[in-house]
Amino acid sequence: MDGNGRWAMRRGKPRSYGHQAGSDALKRTIEAAIRRDIEVLTVFAFSCENWRRPRTEVRKLLDLFLKALNKDVRELHQHGVRINFIGGRSVFNPSLRNGMAQAEQLTCRNQRLQLNVAVNYSGRSDIVAAARRIAAKAATGNLAAEDLTEEHLGEELTLACLPSPDLFIRTGGEKRLSNFLLWQIAYTELYFSEVLWPDFGAEALDEALMDYAGRERRFGGLSQVQSA
Repeated sequence: MDGNGRWAMRRGKPRSYGHQAGSDALKRTIEAAIRRDIEVLTVFAFSCENWRRPRTEVRKLLDLFLKALNKDVRELHQHGVRINFIGGRSVFNPSLRNGMAQAEQLTCRNQRLQLNVAVNYSGRSDIVAAARRIAAKAATGNLAAEDLTEEHLGEELTLACLPSPDLFIRTGGEKRLSNFLLWQIAYTELYFSEVLWPDFGAEALDEALMDYAGRERRFGGLSQVQSA
């Protein structure tokens, strides 16, 4: 969800103004995903690298996150959204950690849309943590090194219980993955939008879905035209 700062600067506003508008865009996008019967939506809210930003901006981002938890979770619950947070939580203050845990507990039985929110998340760290768990199994004799498969590693990763994503959307005109779900998106279709995140909504989502619908997913095989 990229472009909050640039969106605010173009309006002569502080970056925090853009982050608030980005929060509104997320609500619009969640509502649009529900109406389109999308089953899983994973959003990158705060990366491990975001700690490098100015301290005041980070603090305002986290304050906005906490306010959203307090304000919006019950509405999402009423719409059948199940909330799941991925990433390292230990670095956050107790009120934020408690808010995340309460949101997950309140919505745990919902089935209309699973919303995964990545906070203090890193795709590389996810893979390293999975490798450590595999190494621990090998050290205790529960897994032989020669028996290790992609499936073993995949089972230790974040979101292991879900299928791999079908579509990756990045807004703001940047064309990179920025350390997001690196293992999981090996065969995901990539879509890069010029729209800055605060302007994103149902129409922009539909454009991405239409683009996706016109693609042929081969997963390393031949296209249907070539194999015919």
